[in-house]
Amino acid sequence: MTKLLLTIIIFCFAFQSFSQDSNSTVRVFLDCDFCDNTYIKQNLNNVEFVRDQNFADVHLFFVRQINGSGGSLYDIDFIGKNELEYLSDKISFSTDSNMTNDDVRNRILNFIKLGLVRYWLKREQTDVVTITVNKREGQGEEEVVDDPWNYWVFELNARGDIDGEQQRKQLDVDFSASAKRVTEQNKFSIRASYSENKSTFNYENEEINAIRQSKDIRISDVISIGGNWSVGAFGRIGSSVYSNQDFYWELKPAIEFNFFDYSKSAEKQLVLSYRNGMIYNEYIETSVFAKDDEHLWEHEVILGGTVNKRWGNIFAEASFEQYLNDTTLNAFRFYLGTSIRVFKGFNLNINGNYRIVSNQINLPAGDVSLEELLLRQQQLASGFEYSLRIGISYSFGSIYNTIVNPRFNF
Repeated sequence: MTKLLLTIIIFCFAFQSFSQDSNSTVRVFLDCDFCDNTYIKQNLNNVEFVRDQNFADVHLFFVRQINGSGGSLYDIDFIGKNELEYLSDKISFSTDSNMTNDDVRNRILNFIKLGLVRYWLKREQTDVVTITVNKREGQGEEEVVDDPWNYWVFELNARGDIDGEQQRKQLDVDFSASAKRVTEQNKFSIRASYSENKSTFNYENEEINAIRQSKDIRISDVISIGGNWSVGAFGRIGSSVYSNQDFYWELKPAIEFNFFDYSKSAEKQLVLSYRNGMIYNEYIETSVFAKDDEHLWEHEVILGGTVNKRWGNIFAEASFEQYLNDTTLNAFRFYLGTSIRVFKGFNLNINGNYRIVSNQINLPAGDVSLEELLLRQQQLASGFEYSLRIGISYSFGSIYNTIVNPRFNF
């Protein structure tokens, strides 16, 4: 009896001690689809990770945008929950294209630690916090950044794929080069690309070759006008076997209005833009409108919006394009994508696209052969295009997931 009583007393003290430690530990809900979450959980100490925001002391909500250096601008919202709901904060920082994945994840981890200091202090975990503030060289003077590249960023890409079997072989090659310069007032970019797809089939001792080739150069220049307006110009030149274009070019000036200030673009955007300009097409084969080449005027209106919130995110866009020389030649496009956290552990994911097409002026005259149809050498006439993806995800079990075991990745 004495042993049983002693065991109960020891258990009660242990349980009380555990409860106090658990209550003093900062519980974190990590809400980031693009972070190295495994690395963060392995290297962020003195927190308890939970898999549902309702059980957290702080909800870490991440938003990412591409910046002018080819890196990213990150926003982390530290959203206080339950007893600490009055304690919220936000930290912004950037990475650049010279950083490795390890550099990026360490930078993210350091800013998470910085943002959690207030929560550790509120939980009276002062023993886990140390602060070192380094004085910058020349501190107190206006900092002047000496950028030898003058904000220019260059990128080269090359890719090749080859696969086959006894009766078939296929070769794909892609090359691209780009240069861009992004500042607060101006965004300029130029990109050149080349791609070729070659397929060879052996059928009844006959060799069938199919080659699709495209070349493309795109130039754009955008100028900021205040917090809501932008103007720009977009140019393009190239050729495409699949689209029956031996040569084409286009030039379209544009204007855009954001109903929200661009400084809030990481959280929400509602943008209305308009483009209007000239297009020239020179066809490989005579088009369905009996044209070997032609000049056209086309305009385009786009309304699109994005919202990133704790309940999930949503993106929608509607566009209308039309040839002004013949207004019956037009196209409508609608897109909707969302990921919604419905309730604890349950998410609804929807992604849909629908396009009404009546402006395929580049289609060649005549019938499409079975060979061209199967090998997708030629674009086909179509009144509409669509795609739809719907999915759900649900997770359940322990609300704590501090332990990480990456073996075999499953």
